[in-house]
Amino acid sequence: MSAAGDHVATGRWEHFPHDADIGVRGYGATPEEACEQAALAMMAAIVDPATVRLERAVDLNLDAPHLDLLLVDWLNALIYEMAERRMLFGAFEVKIDDHHLTGRACGEAVSRERHAPAVEAKGATYTELAFIEDRPGLWRAQCVIDV
Repeated sequence: MSAAGDHVATGRWEHFPHDADIGVRGYGATPEEACEQAALAMMAAIVDPATVRLERAVDLNLDAPHLDLLLVDWLNALIYEMAERRMLFGAFEVKIDDHHLTGRACGEAVSRERHAPAVEAKGATYTELAFIEDRPGLWRAQCVIDV
C-alpha cells in the first residue's frame, strides 16, 4: 500500500461489443483486482451494482492451471451462485495464490421490482478470453458472457 495521497486508482471495468452476447473486461493493478473488476462488469450487464445491498457473503474456492481459466471459472461460479441462491452481487474480493482463487461475493436476494435485471447471465465463455498484464501494474481480464 502506498502512502496516503500516492495511491493511483487503476481498478475499472467496461463492456465491449460482441454479437448478441456481452464482453466484459476488468482492469486492475493486480490480477486479483482485475478479477474483481471483471465480476463487477458482468454484474453491471445485469443490474446496477450500486443498487445491490451487501447483506450476505458467499465464499468461493477455485483451482485452475492458468489465470485465464481461473477467470472463466470465477465468473461461472458467480453465475451459478446467483442462480442457485437467487442473489445478485455488488462487491467482490479476490485473492490468488499460485493456481488457487479464494473469492468472496457480497450481495442480497433478487428483488425484481428494485433491481429490474436487464439480462440473465448464462455462462462465461472462452470467446475473446484474455488475462494479461498490458503494462507493468495494469492487468486486463476479459471474456464474453453468454446472455
